[in-house]
Amino acid sequence: MTADDSYDRLDDDDYPAYTMGRAAEMIGTTQSFLRAIGEARLITPLRSEGGHRRYSRYQLRIAARARELVDQGTPIEAACRIIVLEDQLEEAQRINAEYRRAATRQSDHPVAD
Repeated sequence: MTADDSYDRLDDDDYPAYTMGRAAEMIGTTQSFLRAIGEARLITPLRSEGGHRRYSRYQLRIAARARELVDQGTPIEAACRIIVLEDQLEEAQRINAEYRRAATRQSDHPVAD
């Protein structure tokens, strides 16, 4: 991998760029919290060659949302379930919007027989 390849990954939300310590610091939580949401299977950090957990920016956003819910008094297991459901709802809304756009395009340009 060249230096240019490394710089390209800086914009990749899924690139596991952050160590557990740095990830915890960035979202203002503890390493044990990150381990707990990993055990709850909300996020699955990648492992470095040495076996250390590495987190992506996408995973950090999810972890920050979990921390927000837990800070509001939601049990960690429930917070993880809420986040999964929010993600599923967002995906369903995205798919529905695509279907609506496709249906609009078809009604604007009917196929001639």
